[in-house]
Amino acid sequence: MTDRPPLPPFTRATAAQKVQAAEDAWNTRDPHRVALAYSEDSVWRNRDTFLTGRAEIVEFLTAKWARELEYALRKDLWAFDGDRIAVRFQYECRDAGGQWWRSYGNELWEFDGRGLMTRREASINDVRITEAERRILGPRPEAERGLTFPLQ
Repeated sequence: MTDRPPLPPFTRATAAQKVQAAEDAWNTRDPHRVALAYSEDSVWRNRDTFLTGRAEIVEFLTAKWARELEYALRKDLWAFDGDRIAVRFQYECRDAGGQWWRSYGNELWEFDGRGLMTRREASINDVRITEAERRILGPRPEAERGLTFPLQ
């Protein structure tokens, strides 16, 4: 298996690169592509769901994006140290009934020496929004890369 640069220990610049790469991958909504960023034995906590390994990650993400339609995400670097990164994020999606949602969360990431994420812990809260309140309308435009996304 090949390395997934940037590799730890992270600097502010390389941690920001890792966060943007994760945002870009998740916005593809391709579970197999996203799962390649995680170690074969990666451990996740996502809300109240606990997962281990790429196969479970792919299964989880496949189900997630089947129910979270028009999913679009923004991630911001919060903190970093050595092989760990903390991220805050927001995403918007709609359900099959047409209700739009904005989800706010924090993630804690830990990486191995090859740059693969070995641990992901995500705490997430959901807020109902109207379609008119949407502000995340797809992948981040090039001009917005590196900018912090507004909290509200």
